[in-house]
Amino acid sequence: MLWALPALVLAAGQALAAGAPTVTRATLGNGLRVVIVRDTLAPVVSVQMNYLVGSDETPQGFPGTAHAVEHMMFRGSPGLTADQLAAISANMGGAFDAETSYSTTKYFFVAPSQDLDVALHIAAIRMRAVDMAQHQWQLERGAIEQEVSRDLSNPNWKFVTQLFARLFAGTPYAHTPLGTRPSFNETSAARLKRFHDEWYTPNDAILVIAGDVDPRATLAKVRALFASIPRRALPRRQAFRLQPVEAETYRSPTDSPYGSVYLAYRMPGSRSKDYAAALVLSGALSSKRAPLFGLGMTGKALYATFFSYLLPRGGIGGAVGIFPRGADPKPLAAAMRAILAQAAGKGIDPALVQAAKRRAVAGLEFQQNSINGLADAWSTALAEENLRSPEALKAAIEAVTPADVDRLARQVFDPARTFTAILTPQSSGKAVQSKGFGGAESFAAVPSKPVELPAWAAKAFVKLPVPRSRLHPVLYVLPNGLKLVVQPESVSKTVEVLGEVRSNSDLQAPKGEKGVDEVLDSLFQFGSTHLDRLQFQAALDDITASEHAGAQFSLSVPARYFPRGMALLADNELHPRFSPRTFPYMQRNVAGDWLGQIHSPGFVNAMGLQRLLVPAADPSLRHATPASVMGLTLGKVKAYYAKVFRPDMTTIVVVGDVTPPQAMWVVANTFGGWLAQGPKPHVHYPPVPLNKAASLNTPDRSSVQDSVAMTEMIPVTRESPARYALRLGNEVLGGGFYASWLYHDLREKSGLVYYVGTGFGLGKHRGRYTVSYGCDPDKVYPARKLILKDLQRMQHGELPATDLDRAKGILLRGIPLGESSFGGIGGQLLTYASRGEPLDESVIAGRRYRALTAAQVQQAYRKYIRLNDFVVAVKGPKPIP
Repeated sequence: MLWALPALVLAAGQALAAGAPTVTRATLGNGLRVVIVRDTLAPVVSVQMNYLVGSDETPQGFPGTAHAVEHMMFRGSPGLTADQLAAISANMGGAFDAETSYSTTKYFFVAPSQDLDVALHIAAIRMRAVDMAQHQWQLERGAIEQEVSRDLSNPNWKFVTQLFARLFAGTPYAHTPLGTRPSFNETSAARLKRFHDEWYTPNDAILVIAGDVDPRATLAKVRALFASIPRRALPRRQAFRLQPVEAETYRSPTDSPYGSVYLAYRMPGSRSKDYAAALVLSGALSSKRAPLFGLGMTGKALYATFFSYLLPRGGIGGAVGIFPRGADPKPLAAAMRAILAQAAGKGIDPALVQAAKRRAVAGLEFQQNSINGLADAWSTALAEENLRSPEALKAAIEAVTPADVDRLARQVFDPARTFTAILTPQSSGKAVQSKGFGGAESFAAVPSKPVELPAWAAKAFVKLPVPRSRLHPVLYVLPNGLKLVVQPESVSKTVEVLGEVRSNSDLQAPKGEKGVDEVLDSLFQFGSTHLDRLQFQAALDDITASEHAGAQFSLSVPARYFPRGMALLADNELHPRFSPRTFPYMQRNVAGDWLGQIHSPGFVNAMGLQRLLVPAADPSLRHATPASVMGLTLGKVKAYYAKVFRPDMTTIVVVGDVTPPQAMWVVANTFGGWLAQGPKPHVHYPPVPLNKAASLNTPDRSSVQDSVAMTEMIPVTRESPARYALRLGNEVLGGGFYASWLYHDLREKSGLVYYVGTGFGLGKHRGRYTVSYGCDPDKVYPARKLILKDLQRMQHGELPATDLDRAKGILLRGIPLGESSFGGIGGQLLTYASRGEPLDESVIAGRRYRALTAAQVQQAYRKYIRLNDFVVAVKGPKPIP
């Protein structure tokens, strides 16, 4: 085992980090604060407009006003219609969305840098004014009410609403930003417009721009577009007076396969003097060396940890423990209370406090590894935490002492102020094959009217060039067959590693031993044969690294510790600790998880759907049971590991501040001695015949909304030439939000659904196509009818050139967007390398998309998508015809 690697490995690597972000600030005359953070990771920009108003300031009795305004901001403004906004955002290809919190509402674009000017134009227009007609609100209200139904169908969300209502009674935090159906029914478009006009002003906003931009030129554009928007006097903000909290217990059934125990407390907010101490406290108690996590390692829980959610004027934190279906939650709750009582009475291990401090500070460096993540960090620091920068928190964290953390623990963990919640799993019934939805219907295809874009937007989308990738990965194959891909990046002094051992337990687990892979994966948590669980985690803490071992493995580590991090990862991956003492704990945990899983509505629905798609003996229908898991032995787990984990089935991708030769040297020294035995295994599902039409309904007592999946098997694989045409057509149907056919028809035009998604799952030998959506039971049939109408239009109607070009733009602009984070870079390179595809497959695909014609796309949909053969699976209440 290689613990100490020569220092020369890092010498050149540390010189790489020359692309660290630079920051430009300005405050315009109208009060708009602007922060521009230059990050050259990829030719991508994230534009985030933060309005310092959220559900805190909603009128009494109308808790969802801020959320409703957020929705209506997508319905157009003077000089920019809703259709133009949808078309422009789709053409840009990236993310275009918004989110409402208690204290802020954030609107964001993630797009290629070339589209910065377009994103700024949209933000400026929407700050000036919005169109909020009553008929538009009536349509959007239908969609937002579907969103409310979706969240109210989640027992965990119901618990969260109760938690905030109790801990923040009498304050604006007592209601969630989501809103309620009764309040939306009483809300008018005029009320929403008044809220916008009062609060959406430059002097109550912060504009954050992060990415590969010229700061000086960008600031000039911002001044030109925003400086003339007048500032306005702001209304008085609502009072915020915290009330005393009394102990209370909340109980609720859940459709989850397992139960949950929460011990929740009110904590300091992000603008409190104790904010840094609260962060460190949370980090120390959620450590994998902490007693709470240990409950899951000793058979007392399936999993346990500490959680926190710190809002500006107050926060929530506490312990959460997961217990198996049918188990008594009282012993787990007692163990959790004892741990928190120990923290309050005797303090928290100073070693855990110091490790939490180091990790919190190191996390600031890792924020630079994603352009959008960097923008999020700045928005949070400025708008939520009232800090000058994310780095401003560093000094406060470093100043926290163990005594500060112990004082806060005594203050927070008061048994007389504990909100206890127990969520108990329940059965909802079996999936029932229903009479069906009928075959495809005949619909008149009504072409969408072409949208004429404003001149400032039209010129940005005249051409459709295939972007050049900035990636220059280096591929190595070690003598033992292990593949290594290295992509040097210099935006931070960190390295991220992703890895995969290609496997398929449905094909590789012996008969009667399903679940062996899950038990194996859980045992990696106990360290290696050289270091036990606590020693191993302490070694990671020493270098502020995060590591996960198993069939899917990863490492995030400061660049200077890359060799040590890889040595730990290899030790865990190649020499896992298979202890007879800990094996029974993990075996019972996995069995307990499956005891709940096989009764949960989600699993019952998924298996019912799969049985209607594939033959009865298909390996994809194999799944673990409590009996199969409890029938395992440690010897069987070891045998599975020896058979499945092999270097010639493994790919490692290294992204970050390291050169390819350095990375190769480190990986060769840590993984090079790993040897494979016997022939390579087969890990791909075999081909299957095409399915016939069918339908089923799976009851879910906790749900007031239906989740619908329309799925069919298709004779297309990930190597089929037709995949390019189908994916391009998929963007026409479901890409680009309101500009897509399905979103336009099902949400914007009819308000039937909150979300609708489409996608292809293409494997080595089989493929499937799915359209999914969520809606109330009385809207299931009308939504399905519109989906079939749009699919039939794709096959036989008109596919306008504007829609096809928009879809091409989404996919082509997706090339740089996929390279705008270490995770995105590593993920795509891992996929390509493990499949044996070219590492520039994204650019190759871009050229294929650009060359496709409307006729080729429609021919592919006519040939491969069968409108009469969908299997329709509904989870939730029975649909109402």
